[in-house]
Amino acid sequence: MTSPSTHPSDPVISVRGLTKRFGKVTAVNQASFDIERHSITGLLGRNGAGKTTIMQVLTGQDFATSGDVRVFGERPAENARVLRQMSFIKESQRYPDDFQPKHVFASAPWFFENWDADFASRLIDEFRLPVARRIKKLSRGQLSAVGVIVGLASRAPLTFFDGPYLGLDAVARQLFYDRLLEDYAQHPRTVVLSTHLIDEVSQLLEHVLVIDQGSIIIDEPAESLRGSATTVVGMTGAVEAFVGGREILHRDGIGGLLSVTIGALTAEERRTAAQAGLELSPVSLQQLIVRRTNVPEKEFENQS
Repeated sequence: MTSPSTHPSDPVISVRGLTKRFGKVTAVNQASFDIERHSITGLLGRNGAGKTTIMQVLTGQDFATSGDVRVFGERPAENARVLRQMSFIKESQRYPDDFQPKHVFASAPWFFENWDADFASRLIDEFRLPVARRIKKLSRGQLSAVGVIVGLASRAPLTFFDGPYLGLDAVARQLFYDRLLEDYAQHPRTVVLSTHLIDEVSQLLEHVLVIDQGSIIIDEPAESLRGSATTVVGMTGAVEAFVGGREILHRDGIGGLLSVTIGALTAEERRTAAQAGLELSPVSLQQLIVRRTNVPEKEFENQS
């Protein structure tokens, strides 16, 4: 069976006008974006925003209502040549109840031609995974580790992680991030991460797609986003005078103090702010997305 053939400079994923409806509900509305070869892209947004629906269409598990979806230059639905180049790992991964993790890893080479058994064995040790315990007896964290190990050791040319690491504790999640970066550097592939733990993954991401209420609202390189907003804090009158006429992403005041989040500032504007006694601070990627999607930050952090 031959693999899909695309030019090295072509995007691995190209989506134009993707719409997906479930009855009267529009889960994805006219989404258009590209995902470049050998990149780590964050597909971010609130619960119910449409992230999983997009990934299900991209991985051929569902059909688009309308629009054009190409993966490796071809339509993915019912296309074995495309689908065998993918690994789709999700939090709600299902396995036969009588399976043990060792059965999952033993069968992985049947589905992933780049499967690295030695790497999988190393990860099993590092995640302290009991491979001879029945799947239904595993804790949530152990079940998450099974998915993470499959996603990493498969080394599929296109790998989707739909939050499978959410069940891991902080130490195990950091181990996942470290191993993903290390192995990505040695074995480049295209990775799509869907998560609400934005600050944790922000340093991994090269590109960011944010979907809100079914529509893509941010499609930018992560580096440009990191410096795209600033929080200005000071006495209310001074802050109001400084930010006058600008688009305000967020405003919060108490007493005579005001905190306002606005776009990027020039060096001259920063000097002006300092002369006015204003305090400037960078806005994290998570804070920026929270501001853009207009949801209280604690609510965003608590989504799963």
